[in-house]
Amino acid sequence: MANSTESFDRRANHLLRLIQLCGGCVPLHSLQCQVSNSVIQTLLDKELVQVQNTGRGFLLEIAEDF
Repeated sequence: MANSTESFDRRANHLLRLIQLCGGCVPLHSLQCQVSNSVIQTLLDKELVQVQNTGRGFLLEIAEDF
């Protein structure tokens, strides 16, 4: 059985793949029901993703350096 850290890392990696498949960015509001805020925050802390304010909402996008 996988421990919680491995499970958390899998969810974070899954989110990164999802963003890549969606062209590199997704509306943040579309993820908040599907992904925990802690997974999103971890990716932000690791600087793998960034949040962009479009004026009509927020986009979660893969960081340029990634």
